[in-house]
Amino acid sequence: MSRRVSLRRPAHATAARAAIALLCLTLALGPGCLPPITDGGPASPTAPARRATPLPTPTAPSTATPTPPGVIGVRAEVLDVIDGDTIRVSIDGETHTVRYIGIDAPELAQADRPADWLGPEATAKNAELVAGEVVTLEKDVSETDRFGRLLRYVYVGDLLVNGELVRLGYARAPSYPPDVGRQDLLRQMEAEARAAGRGIWGPTPTPAAPVDETPTPVSREGCDAAYPDVCIPPPPPDLDCADIPHRNFRVLPPDPHRFDGGNDGIGCEGVGAE
Repeated sequence: MSRRVSLRRPAHATAARAAIALLCLTLALGPGCLPPITDGGPASPTAPARRATPLPTPTAPSTATPTPPGVIGVRAEVLDVIDGDTIRVSIDGETHTVRYIGIDAPELAQADRPADWLGPEATAKNAELVAGEVVTLEKDVSETDRFGRLLRYVYVGDLLVNGELVRLGYARAPSYPPDVGRQDLLRQMEAEARAAGRGIWGPTPTPAAPVDETPTPVSREGCDAAYPDVCIPPPPPDLDCADIPHRNFRVLPPDPHRFDGGNDGIGCEGVGAE
C-alpha cells in the first residue's frame, strides 16, 4: 500500500516566506515610500526662514528748529527788521508790525538806557533769518498786543524763526498766556541752548569799571588847588569874597576859604561884578 505525500507546507515556512517577501518589497520601493517613524506626536511643520532685522539708521542731530505739524498761516513780505523779536511786514499791500510770540530777545539801546547784552547781535541774527524773505505768519489766540502789533509765529519755509532764535541763544522763551500753542517746543529749544551755553546762556562779560570824571585839582605855586580857574592863595589868612576880586568861579573840595556858600561848586556868586 503506497503512502500519500501531503502537499501542505508547515505554518512556520509560510510565515518565513511572507517576511522575506515584505523585506524585498521594502528594498524595492525605497525608504521614501514608507511613512516616517515618529514618537507618536504630530509632525512638526517646517519653520519658515527668519529674516534678519536691519539695524536702524542713526538720525542726524537737529540743526534747526523743526516745523510743528498743522501750520496754517498768512503769507507776508518782510520789509524791515526792528530788533531781535520784532519785524515790519507787508500783507496784501498793508504794512503791519509783527511781534514774535513766545520769545523775548535782548533789547537795543533806547533814549533812556543802553542796549542789553547781545541786543545788537540778536537783531543781526533775526535779520539774517528773515530780511527780504516771504514768511508765513501763524496766529495763536491773540490778534495783537497792547501796542497794536500782530502776535505771530513766523516761518521761513519750514523754519520756525521764533524757535531758531531761542535755540541759538538769542532769545528766552517766557510764557505769555493765552498764546502758548508752541510753548513746549520753545521751552525745548531754550533747554538745548542753555545746556550748550549758547548766546545769552554763555559767560557774561565783566563790565568795565566806571571812569571817574571828577577833575583832579592841579596845584600851582602860590595858588590853592581848590580854585583851579583863578589864583587864590591858601590860608592863612582866611579870606572872604570881599577880600578877592574874583566872582562866579569854579570851586572844588575842600574849599578852605568857604567861598562856595551855596554848595553848588561856584564861588562868590551874586556878590558883584569882578
